[in-house]
Amino acid sequence: MSRWFCFASMFLALFVLTANIAVAGPYRLVMQGNNKLAIVDQDGKIEWEMPWGGIHDIHVLDNGHIMVQQGAAKVAEIDPETKKVVWSYDSAKSNGNEGKRIEVHAFQPLDNGHVMIVESGAGRIIEINRDGKLLKEIPLKRNHPDAHSDTRLVRKLNSGNYLVAQEADGFIREYDGKSGEIVWEYEVPMFGQEPRGGHGPEAFGNKAFSAMRLKNGNTLIATGNGHSVIEVTPDKEIVWKITQNDLPGITLAWVTTLEVLPNGNYMIGNCHAGPENPLLVEIDPKTKKVVWTFDMFNVFGNSAPNSQLLDVEGEVIR
Repeated sequence: MSRWFCFASMFLALFVLTANIAVAGPYRLVMQGNNKLAIVDQDGKIEWEMPWGGIHDIHVLDNGHIMVQQGAAKVAEIDPETKKVVWSYDSAKSNGNEGKRIEVHAFQPLDNGHVMIVESGAGRIIEINRDGKLLKEIPLKRNHPDAHSDTRLVRKLNSGNYLVAQEADGFIREYDGKSGEIVWEYEVPMFGQEPRGGHGPEAFGNKAFSAMRLKNGNTLIATGNGHSVIEVTPDKEIVWKITQNDLPGITLAWVTTLEVLPNGNYMIGNCHAGPENPLLVEIDPKTKKVVWTFDMFNVFGNSAPNSQLLDVEGEVIR
């Protein structure tokens, strides 16, 4: 066997091995916690921050502005350079909601410049333009109406439908974007357990926080106080899951956000988990191995339910 053949074989083997390695963090990201909104660089240093109260949803726009919840019912857009709110919409005072108890836990800037907002209390999904004009309204089915927990995160899909995590009901529901009819729903299972109160690892329930539609047509669900992430087929079969104690050295508490990275890894939000556990966990779904964690409890505290990775090359599903 020639030296050239040996060298070529070794090079090919190395190329194949490298091509199958998913490059993981560290990442630059934005997060809210401990009454601050901050951007953290890849070295774990705070590069920007400003005072800001609790949130459940966050989006960074193409221009670098941050769209975030403000108080109970406002959606605000912040210019990080000036630390000023440059646009806001108050659901508690707009489009028929005067006098109602309204909370906003989910919103989404849309490609056409409009904004989707989900109004708990009013029990509806709306789309508005930047002048606050109501363009669309989709009512939500609610088995247990509650202004604080009608929903957590909601996303408008590429199909135009809305995928809704309905916390109080323990359901994920998909609503037709035109008719508002429910075209798919999934009751988050209790896995044979009884409900237990609280927010930390000791609690248990099916108060789902978020759901996303994967490219294979399945739905990935963060089960909130169910301490798990599950992948469900359109026929409602669980084909993949991680539960509270599946990750060595990590306890999952209130599982909140999900991001699917270009390398195929999942970024999972781990809220109310205490100082012993990371706030974010990146796992390789094929092996279920932890490849990176974000642990800044000393900065963001025990209630940091949402974040967004920044400067990631390629498409991130969130």
